[in-house]
Amino acid sequence: MSDKFPVHAVITGIFSALPDQAFNAFLDTRQIGQFMFGPCVRDEEIVSLTNEPIVGGKFTYSVRRQGNQFDHVGEFLAIDRPHHMAFTWSVKQDPSGSHSRVVIDIAPILEGCELTLTHQMPPGSEDFIEQSKQAWGKMLDVLTDVLS
Repeated sequence: MSDKFPVHAVITGIFSALPDQAFNAFLDTRQIGQFMFGPCVRDEEIVSLTNEPIVGGKFTYSVRRQGNQFDHVGEFLAIDRPHHMAFTWSVKQDPSGSHSRVVIDIAPILEGCELTLTHQMPPGSEDFIEQSKQAWGKMLDVLTDVLS
């Protein structure tokens, strides 16, 4: 599968929260609505956030930006609490139909945990690396506040 997604954007965040707390934030739609989507992150309105946080379970995170609805969809590929998670990631309205994979690894550190998020993208996505780093970086910054 790594050949399918050779382009990587890697972001790391340090949190004063336990690994379990950081891990759960990526599965709990209430917290997802605080750090991944909504007005705390960007100028958008949350339409709905639904997920089935089990391996093989699907999610749909729908938002409205500038009058347009965007449905972020995916499937959980791995859930190894509280250290590792992976899921597919795409936007339903993307005309290219491309999708990617997000891998989250969490390690305990002295005062909390270190979270490494790797957004694995298909060939030809090299120009999207910095934009991906900025978007996920902003979300991890907001997650710092959510977890404190």
